[in-house]
Amino acid sequence: MKSKPKSKPDKSRLRLLHQYYQFTGFYSFVWRAVKRSLPTIIVIVIAIYAINHFFDINAFLVRLTESLPVYGVLSFFFASETLLGLIPPEMFIAWAGKLSDPWLYLGILALLSYFGGLLSYWIGYIITKIPSVHSYLETKMEKQLKNSKKWGGFLIIVGALLPLPFSISCIAAGIIEFPFKNVVLYGSLRLVRFVIYGLIIFNVL
Repeated sequence: MKSKPKSKPDKSRLRLLHQYYQFTGFYSFVWRAVKRSLPTIIVIVIAIYAINHFFDINAFLVRLTESLPVYGVLSFFFASETLLGLIPPEMFIAWAGKLSDPWLYLGILALLSYFGGLLSYWIGYIITKIPSVHSYLETKMEKQLKNSKKWGGFLIIVGALLPLPFSISCIAAGIIEFPFKNVVLYGSLRLVRFVIYGLIIFNVL
């Protein structure tokens, strides 16, 4: 007796995931977030380009890492990773590659970046306790906050792995009061990014 062939599932897993994201409003949430942040990103990029045109930022950072002692560079990096994180960490990874024990200092940089992001979370959380900010979030941003809390994990993962400021993602997570334990978990992917960048940059140097 011939066995009946197994029927293929009507919908693939990716298709079901796509429909779930579509139904829950994930795509529209991301698109609205991109549209809102795009003007700010453009202004920041133009400002950085204008400053760099008259003042070589990269040369300044190189001189900074060469003139400061090791603890000074690490302190400067931690401050950068806590407050907006606009200075690319690759600059500091390249600095670590020139030291006697590059992987040790890469590990220190990774931990400083990670804990700087966690500190940024609490900065964002404290911001929401300002009465005027709290009132605005509760009355004007209620729907956006609900969606943001739903996709807060995605926000942290993107900030941890992609060349985007991790600190800003964590501040945003603090503002929407995304669970801190999840920030600790998803944010640990930041360590993976440093390992990957270290493997690339150290092999080039």
